[in-house]
Amino acid sequence: MDYMRQALHLAKHAIHHDEVPVGAILVLNDHIIAQTHNQCVMDCNSLHHAEMLAINQGIAHLQTPYLNECTLYVTLEPCPMCAAALAQARIGKLVFGAYDLKTGGIEHGPKIFDHAHYKPEIIGGVLENECSELLSNFFKEKR
Repeated sequence: MDYMRQALHLAKHAIHHDEVPVGAILVLNDHIIAQTHNQCVMDCNSLHHAEMLAINQGIAHLQTPYLNECTLYVTLEPCPMCAAALAQARIGKLVFGAYDLKTGGIEHGPKIFDHAHYKPEIIGGVLENECSELLSNFFKEKR
């Protein structure tokens, strides 16, 4: 739960950059090897979701295309794009906070891992209320 709290802290930091508040922490053997938040607005790149950035940082850190010994903690259920990237990177374990009923790609929507060549251990709903509240408040302020 400590790693999810750290991811939540990163998500809160994203708000200061007008980003959708999603944070991600990539862990290997109880060591953080990547930590980031959404940077789509900051980088002017719609692909810069927290998960995608964490995958890239992890691959660069480990100098390997696969993250099968790693755990990704992310505050929101990954979208289909991020879920497919996690499958390609062969993430060992995925832990996420809030469920995304509209655009999720793990438990909702296309359920990418049900059709992928690789399926990690998945745990959803960790600190779900805090993660959901952060997102809800962000979008309420936008409206």
